[in-house]
Amino acid sequence: MSSSFERVTVLGAGVLGMQIAFQTAVHGFAVTSYDVSDEAVAQARGRLDAIVGQYLGEVRDADPDAVRAAAAGIRFETDLAAAVADADLVIEAVPESLELKRGVYRALAQVAPERTVLATNSSTLLPSDLVESTGRPERFLALHFANHIWAQNTAEIMGTSRTDPAVADRVAAFAEEIGMVPIRLRKEQPGYVLNSLLVPFLDAAAGLFMKDVADPATIDATWRIATGAPLGPFQIFDVVGLRTAYAVSIAGNAESRAFAARLQRDYLDRGLLGVESGEGFYTYR
Repeated sequence: MSSSFERVTVLGAGVLGMQIAFQTAVHGFAVTSYDVSDEAVAQARGRLDAIVGQYLGEVRDADPDAVRAAAAGIRFETDLAAAVADADLVIEAVPESLELKRGVYRALAQVAPERTVLATNSSTLLPSDLVESTGRPERFLALHFANHIWAQNTAEIMGTSRTDPAVADRVAAFAEEIGMVPIRLRKEQPGYVLNSLLVPFLDAAAGLFMKDVADPATIDATWRIATGAPLGPFQIFDVVGLRTAYAVSIAGNAESRAFAARLQRDYLDRGLLGVESGEGFYTYR
């Protein structure tokens, strides 16, 4: 089955949003990346350059000229109506705020073509939390990607009770077309499959850190040595991005909020965002 999508718009040009746009462009789709300001777009262009370099360093059979041409073909927009005017699929990857996302979908409902399929990449929110704001419940679902998208290539597909099954099928086909492994969920689940497993693991690591049981490097080394995993939890925090870790933690219980406050004070306020900025719990320069 073909998705029949040709033009894809990604809303939000942060770390994962830019990876989604790049992965889609590399697989031959016409891609528009939207963010709210010229400053955000300038940062996104720098992010895209870093992604291209990382991709070419990791994907051995990649054609450098084709990859750079695909990245150069991504169109950047700060006007929402222009960004989605001809979109077949819009993937929303804005920060993890319920009210922010609802506002984005209310605006989208006014400017996106009626045929356009909308998908949220939210890590923690259910599509049913957002569906009333979309104006098209039958053409809305969740399409969740993991960070480092070309290597950790799952695409979790989770609809609501009102999602048209044919739309879910098209989105699953699109996921395959951009090199993902589609993971179909039978029902809504906070955190999908991936984060239902990952978040408690990261919470446990944060708890050990906050109680001063061990430092991040020791916690990570323990996990890697004992399980054979390639990354420990604080390395994962850096890959995911400390802004995302903060957004998830601040919405949690008292212990999670205390960890969020520590992230804000010791890392975010100092410009330490993780791999994205070259330094977080570890240094990547």
